[in-house]
Amino acid sequence: MSKKILVVDDEQSIVTLIQYNLEQSGYTVLTANDGEEGRDKAMEQSPDLIILDLMLPKMDGIEVCKQLRQQKLMTPILMLTAKDDEFDKVLGLELGADDYMTKPFSPREVVARVKAILRRSQAVIESTNQLIREQKDYLQVGELKVYPEHYEAYFQGKQLELTPKEFELLLFLTENKGRVLTRDQLLSAVWNYDFAGDTRIVDVHISHLREKIESNTKKPTYIKTIRGLGYKLEEPKLS
Repeated sequence: MSKKILVVDDEQSIVTLIQYNLEQSGYTVLTANDGEEGRDKAMEQSPDLIILDLMLPKMDGIEVCKQLRQQKLMTPILMLTAKDDEFDKVLGLELGADDYMTKPFSPREVVARVKAILRRSQAVIESTNQLIREQKDYLQVGELKVYPEHYEAYFQGKQLELTPKEFELLLFLTENKGRVLTRDQLLSAVWNYDFAGDTRIVDVHISHLREKIESNTKKPTYIKTIRGLGYKLEEPKLS
């Protein structure tokens, strides 16, 4: 059964181009031309991935992303933007988008990104199944518990509200507890980029995770920054 992709963009030429190339790659494609229609179709059709333009009539992509996450729809979102504006990109990531691309882009690049995101999602499912077979209910670091089979994480007994990419990043850090992981390693493992991507994506997601599990984000005790190298998740030291 083919994966279902929802494309939300008000430029018909872009929708047609993306739709054609995704369908040629074997995907089923749904389309919407404004933010409200895109939000409603996302809720009704349960796509496997959403390609969402930032600038849309009726409701912009940022608001669509925000509302979908508030409704607990954790479908991966690839955000498109015509702006070379870091604020918009970072805000989109903060609100739950998994990745972004700046227009203009090649159709091949869109298909490659879609494949990478879906490949990572499948890898998480397979990893989860392996952990279930090994009868590992959860992974624990200090007061943090990650349940791969339920796609849930808890800190101090309270469930964390995580986007798919935040969960996948936290799971990978937890699986590699104590190891220093470079930004490029995290980008490759969590976003499936086989090339040098924009490591700010990693930094934004790390910052978001810290807000949820650190009592003081300026002096983190779980997710440590290893200057010049990357990040490491470790057991907090008892005071």
